[in-house]
Amino acid sequence: MKMQGRSVMMFIAMSLDGYIAGPGDDLGFLGQVEREGEDYGYRLMMDEVDTVVLGRRTYDQVMRINGELAYGDRETYVVSRQSFEGRGKLHFHQGDPALLIHMLRLRPGGKILVDGGAEILHDLFWHRQIDECIISIIPVMLGNGVKLFRDDRPKQELKLVQAKTYDSGLMQLHYTIHQNRHYSIQ
Repeated sequence: MKMQGRSVMMFIAMSLDGYIAGPGDDLGFLGQVEREGEDYGYRLMMDEVDTVVLGRRTYDQVMRINGELAYGDRETYVVSRQSFEGRGKLHFHQGDPALLIHMLRLRPGGKILVDGGAEILHDLFWHRQIDECIISIIPVMLGNGVKLFRDDRPKQELKLVQAKTYDSGLMQLHYTIHQNRHYSIQ
């Protein structure tokens, strides 16, 4: 089933060897490139986003570190295996992430940001639901942890939009993905 609608993107950081978190979901390596006044394009990207989707582990990690989500007044969907009651613009989705994206694409609005985690991204890549990737590569090799890209997903053609380097050593790659999006409702 070919789909139209809103664009879905990921904006994520990973180590040079492909990990988005170290062992025990450790995100400490991200601090290596923190610079005062530098957000690596995050605010500009968020100006186009009005909906955020993230996994429960990512949500728990962000809440543990920050105590709140940084998405402002955007609709936010947390994909979880357990049922939780949302509040305000925070919603919990129990079930298939690709079906959630399918439903969100049918609504009017801006871009949809998928902000982790690896399991949800794998599922969305499998169903060809990601249209755009902005990947920041942190100059460190972790050797272990949570891999961004798992094996066993379909081939996808990418087009480089921009490659940018920063004084911190971070390299940011921006791609669009050429594909026919699909999701079958059974």
